[in-house]
Amino acid sequence: MKITDLRCAVIGKHPIVRIVTDEGLYGLGEVEFTKTYLKPWVLHFRDALIGEDPTDVERVMLKIRQRGSFKPYGAAVSAIEHALWDIAGKAAGASVYKLLGGKVRDKVRVYNGSIRRKRTGDRPEDYAADVKWMMEQPQNFFMIKQGISFHSNMKDSIEGFHYGVTQKKAGYHGAMDQGVISERGFNHMLDCVIAMKEVLGDKVSLALDCGPGWMLPDAIKFARAVEKYNLMWLEDLLTGDYVPWVNPQAYRELTTSTSTPIHTGEQIYLRHNFKELIETQAVRVIGPDPADVGGIAELKWVAEHAYMHSILMAPHGTANGLLGLGALINVCATLPANYIAFEYPSASDPWWEDLVIGLPTQIVKDSMVDLLEAPGLGLDIDAEAAKKYLRDEDAGFFD
Repeated sequence: MKITDLRCAVIGKHPIVRIVTDEGLYGLGEVEFTKTYLKPWVLHFRDALIGEDPTDVERVMLKIRQRGSFKPYGAAVSAIEHALWDIAGKAAGASVYKLLGGKVRDKVRVYNGSIRRKRTGDRPEDYAADVKWMMEQPQNFFMIKQGISFHSNMKDSIEGFHYGVTQKKAGYHGAMDQGVISERGFNHMLDCVIAMKEVLGDKVSLALDCGPGWMLPDAIKFARAVEKYNLMWLEDLLTGDYVPWVNPQAYRELTTSTSTPIHTGEQIYLRHNFKELIETQAVRVIGPDPADVGGIAELKWVAEHAYMHSILMAPHGTANGLLGLGALINVCATLPANYIAFEYPSASDPWWEDLVIGLPTQIVKDSMVDLLEAPGLGLDIDAEAAKKYLRDEDAGFFD
């Protein structure tokens, strides 16, 4: 089997990768809806892939893996890897999780980072009302993740929140504020945590997406201050999102200063850049994203390495879309006992559920997702239904 074409079309806001072969099989991969601009980066790899056997996933990836980088540019390589596994599974007549070594769980646990409505504000009572609404959703998520501090609007809406430079809205996802947090800002965050925990109690767990942008002394002080609330984790305090470095030494100082679990990793590309973070036990939880880290095989390697160092695993995935959901389900079915849950992803538009073939009517039940048993990643796109969302330049995408 040979690859005859690599295509990429932006459907809604998601760049969708389609790898075509000379035997009629094709594979699909999906990029986060925050990265619409990555289509040219995907197509850059076309010449490298033509003529290769897509079922030799690792051999193909050796040609292009070094061309990726930290978020967002690892997404192009990662989506291609997903599409290769999709073909390999179809060719073998097996789900991708079988090719990764087989399942260790029959259902996969997920948490809520994306099923949300616009919050009414950034006051403690707004946060309380928000988590109450999320508790009442039919998915019955065991855990909710909420954005605070630099990963929320409070850095703009709370007067005097911090002493750093306040960025003007840059018009793109990932502009970073950074600075020392004021006493007023610090106390406001604590009040929001207290308000949310009063609603959630011990029925639904709470994690906080915090940054990046914190200075280390503030991060230590806050992590200690929330210890009594038994949070699942504090995420991306020092680095994260689009920060192209890891900073394990600072994370280790933070982690050893508190009993509150510290989490990072969604922006990190490749196993090599997790090495020091894991081996020095700089964090308690890592959260690589299969659509950024270099693919699902790369994520599995990172998870296994973390397991050997007693570090927990909670993959990121909030904007990965429904095809991205298929990738997450398949790889997380195979992960070792350090796996907690993955962040349930949403699509850019509600009509995506009408386009994707292979999903159950209710995807999440009691915070669990069933495995996808169709060959490959288990999902497909209804080509005829999707054509109305294609741009003119992508008219031959499904041919």
